[in-house]
Amino acid sequence: MHVIIVICHERISITNLQLTFSCFSIRSLKQIKIGAKRTPAHEQTMVAGERWCVVTGGRGFAARHLVVMLLNCGGYSVRISDLGPAIALDADEESGVLGSALSSGRAHYVAADLRDKSQVLAALDGAEVVFHMAAPDSSINNYQLQYSVNVQGTKNVIDACIEQKVKRLIYTSSPSVVFDGVHEIIHGDESLPYSSKHNDSYSATKAEGECLVLKSNGTNGLLTCCIRPSSIFGPGDKLLVPSLIAAARAGKSKFIIGDGSNIYDFTYVENVAHAHICADQALASEKCIAEKAGGQAYFITNMERIKFWAFMSFILEGLGYDRPNIKLPAAVVMPIGHMVELIYKILAPYGMKVPQLTPSRIRLLSRSRTFDCTKANDRLGYMPIVTLQEGLRRTIEAYPHLRADAKTKMDGTSKGNNKQVLAVVLIIAAYYFFFVWGKVSNKTPAHF
Repeated sequence: MHVIIVICHERISITNLQLTFSCFSIRSLKQIKIGAKRTPAHEQTMVAGERWCVVTGGRGFAARHLVVMLLNCGGYSVRISDLGPAIALDADEESGVLGSALSSGRAHYVAADLRDKSQVLAALDGAEVVFHMAAPDSSINNYQLQYSVNVQGTKNVIDACIEQKVKRLIYTSSPSVVFDGVHEIIHGDESLPYSSKHNDSYSATKAEGECLVLKSNGTNGLLTCCIRPSSIFGPGDKLLVPSLIAAARAGKSKFIIGDGSNIYDFTYVENVAHAHICADQALASEKCIAEKAGGQAYFITNMERIKFWAFMSFILEGLGYDRPNIKLPAAVVMPIGHMVELIYKILAPYGMKVPQLTPSRIRLLSRSRTFDCTKANDRLGYMPIVTLQEGLRRTIEAYPHLRADAKTKMDGTSKGNNKQVLAVVLIIAAYYFFFVWGKVSNKTPAHF
């Protein structure tokens, strides 16, 4: 079958096959340009007996793992769709299954902007199944950007699927569609309603996109479902681990936001890829199974809950850094987050990078979020194929260049860390002085 791959931001799952994959490594510096001259979709040929699938956002973190897993499974020819004019392979990919598939014709690359329906129509031409994984980075709290891709882009994908007579559409959604940033979620299942007020624009627009996909189920023979992978991690991640280590090297990883007791569900990236394949297999099954699986959303996790800060500590210690041990109340840090976000809105046009300490991020770091995968197990046959412990081991091994003993030693590093601690303490002291102490003093009668 033809698989169409789209760029994906959030992180993603896999079934009962134990497979070994050539994973994307951010260490490799060699970039191979392939596909400058690409074959039009309608002229592409696939291996006999295989189905074309498309992966939108196909060069994203989780999508790369899905592409490799699809190729390793057999039965799929894959079309990778992304924004870039050509595909740039990492050295590991060039020598692995993806490089071989591109050379043999089992995989193709097509550039497509989801906001342009004509490009989406061309990308989906001849596909039997579409894995719609494309989305902007969830840390970018820009409503216009998120809406243009997650809602308008998703509508274009749905319309193109219907026009091109695609049989199945699997949408990569997010557990955040039911999270308001205020109330914790413990063992949440799919009966939870969409939040009336979302934590950020990414979550709000993801919920809108998910609604569109679910409502389209059954239209012109199209079967759809939505996958909600929780907190994806693994090799090739350019967000979680690099950001965590950058904070550690700057002396900022000493701090725990909140009391440190919040529980989380994480999902190893190959389990995310696996879940997508489980979904496709369920939708492609006999009618009674397909109808039961279609038109539904599914939470996907590693099914191994863990304290959020314990998980972060395992990664930090695995790479040679100290675990965080200074607790900062979320209520104290939140005003600082609002200040940082305001400064970012002012300076973003001048090149300021997206800050890590924002109100939405603080809420995510300090609240419990766990989800029940019973429905995914029952209707899709999903079970994790990589344990949390093994996933952490593989993740740590994938970042040798980020180890503490690999960084350049510089004089004054410890002084720099001390300055970071002092700066945070001063900000907290200022907060209490101006806001807390000021309110108390205003309520206290003056004595002359």
